[in-house]
Amino acid sequence: MKDPFNIAIIGCGNIAGGYAKTLQPYSHIRLRGATDIDIKRAEDYVAAYGGRVYPTLEALLADEEVDLVVNLSIHHAHFVVIRQCLNAGKDVYSEKPLSLTSEEAQSLVALAQKQGRRLSCAPSTILGEAQQTAWKTIREGKLGTVRVAYAEVNWGRIESWHPAPGPFYAVGALFDVGVYPLTILTTIFGPARRVTGFGKVLYPDRVTKEGVPFHIDTPDFVVAAVEFANGAVARLTTNFYVGHHSKQRGIEFHGDLGSLYLNDWQNFDGKVEFAEFNKPYEVVPYVKEPYHGAEWSRGLVEMIAAINEDRPARITGVQAAHVVDILCAVQNSFEQGKPVELASTFPQPEPMEWAR
Repeated sequence: MKDPFNIAIIGCGNIAGGYAKTLQPYSHIRLRGATDIDIKRAEDYVAAYGGRVYPTLEALLADEEVDLVVNLSIHHAHFVVIRQCLNAGKDVYSEKPLSLTSEEAQSLVALAQKQGRRLSCAPSTILGEAQQTAWKTIREGKLGTVRVAYAEVNWGRIESWHPAPGPFYAVGALFDVGVYPLTILTTIFGPARRVTGFGKVLYPDRVTKEGVPFHIDTPDFVVAAVEFANGAVARLTTNFYVGHHSKQRGIEFHGDLGSLYLNDWQNFDGKVEFAEFNKPYEVVPYVKEPYHGAEWSRGLVEMIAAINEDRPARITGVQAAHVVDILCAVQNSFEQGKPVELASTFPQPEPMEWAR
């Protein structure tokens, strides 16, 4: 086991603080430093959390003491940044999505394999206590054969809370937040094989917190039917319009014997409930006392554990690339007006040791 295990951050924006704060209990992981296209942000970040400022990405990658790079750049930069890191011989953990096209995502997976490097990608919420509890209940057969799931992502209006909403609206709700339930669903059901999508811009003209008007063209509302190789079907709804207060939230799994409700696909202390067919829901006890909220760094911590233990990681670039394939297929479906088939696959991860 390498101790300390040195990481470096690329991109010191809104989410970077969450990673640094949730890494603090892990004394074997050390923040070596950070960089950002806005060097002042990198300076403020290391002043708060430690490490050194790298003036450029190239300077960061030249540091032989950096064991792993954490890519927290904006969506559109993911492919270029990850490719540069892999070519420099670094292991990479990236924020989601892995890339914005299937071709780019699959090429990153191939490059990581060629370079003999590890590649993992958020989201890692399937590693949460609530999510692992839900998955264990399904694996144990309490629902019987699960045939349908409903996944709701009502993510509100980004401009109401984020200082820079532009990149989120440029990629759209599907690519930004659809990855969360899709990663959970593919972990439980396996690879998808066919999708049918619908997309629409609901609210095209918006105003930032500073009062600056802006216009969006990427659909802020997308609905998809996702058919999995195991026979299950999921309905996915994503939008940047309906607020978090919506009563339609989380993921419902429905099987021959009963149903399971995970009311929060993001936070690790979401409520898990089970109901026998035509009976009321009852709370399912957690397999382990949950982390309160979302531990942003859990996937990174798990990846580092996999490296130290020389075993497969539970959060992988291969699965993330398949999720990108689903996203792109949904987009192609609503643009073309017809279902789209998928062919990619991935090895399903193992549950956490404490949730077996």
